[in-house]
Amino acid sequence: MSLSEIRIANRPIGEEHPPFIIAEMSGNHNQSLERALAIVDAAAKAGADALKIQTYTADTMTLDIDEGEFFIENPNSLWQGESLYNLYQKAYTPWEWHEPIMKRCEEKGLIFFSAPFDTTAVDLLETLNVPAYKIASFENVDIPLIKKVALTGKPLIISTGMASEEELREAVEAARSVGCQELILLKCTSSYPASPSDSNLRTIPAFQDCFASMVPHFQVGLSDHTPGIGVAMASTALGARVIEKHFTLSRVDGGVDSAFSLEPDELTQLVRESKMAHAALGEAFWGPTETEKSSLQFRRSLYIAEDIQTGEILTPKNLRAIRPGKGLAPKYYEQLLGQTVTRDLKRGTPMSWDAVEITLRV
Repeated sequence: MSLSEIRIANRPIGEEHPPFIIAEMSGNHNQSLERALAIVDAAAKAGADALKIQTYTADTMTLDIDEGEFFIENPNSLWQGESLYNLYQKAYTPWEWHEPIMKRCEEKGLIFFSAPFDTTAVDLLETLNVPAYKIASFENVDIPLIKKVALTGKPLIISTGMASEEELREAVEAARSVGCQELILLKCTSSYPASPSDSNLRTIPAFQDCFASMVPHFQVGLSDHTPGIGVAMASTALGARVIEKHFTLSRVDGGVDSAFSLEPDELTQLVRESKMAHAALGEAFWGPTETEKSSLQFRRSLYIAEDIQTGEILTPKNLRAIRPGKGLAPKYYEQLLGQTVTRDLKRGTPMSWDAVEITLRV
């Protein structure tokens, strides 16, 4: 285990490993436990590493008021016309579902964990012995909650949507002040759906530069609300070790998060392509790889293109740069033109220094 590597339920997360893929169920169960369990099955079949839910109730999130700031009037919002209370009533995962969802995850080989939204949610999740915790973007300024979670000693993931550098430093310092040893920051854009142009993925390596020295074991990643998997793939190249995407069985089924959620075939593609992207990163390297060495023979090199006799002059007609690569390198072409050959050379002979008498040009 490297110095900065993190383990969640014994799954290593770090530079040497493909991205840790989290399927976020959120409210896509549409208030059906049967559907929630089907989402677990589909996430496992797609190859995700973990399934995450959210632990709250409408009453722990807000007040039952349907006017003013408690009502969503923004016409560009997916949830326009809803009160916050009614929205959370639709989206929340009943607490009695947590254990059956966790057990189905265990049966399917998925890591199960959650994002708690208040201290009572942390208490519930501790009874289930979840292996990690997530702090949602809207809660990354809730310092008491961050401390409560960090005190569990479990790996902590924090989404960074809307947070300034100062706010993130406060969050990281709060976690560290109570002993947090393993922390993952996820670049996140808190709009739903998010635009790729607002993703600002270059922030991912900036997180590494800013915060890695503050935590013994630190990694970075992406919580992505854009459609498709393009942004997630790009994040892999910039060092994302964790990728979180909302997940549903079918967007046409509706639900509070369905518009920006992946479907099973898309999650399958994300898992496959992120592994390929990670494998492709490699290292800074010049020269032929082991698998390329056998291809060196097919490079261009200098060959005799017409039969010539001893004492004849090399010209563009009888000396050409062609494949394969058994002759002298093409960089010597101009130097060889006009020189005299020292023996008969048949068409198809690879050019060599012992076949020519070099006359120095003044």
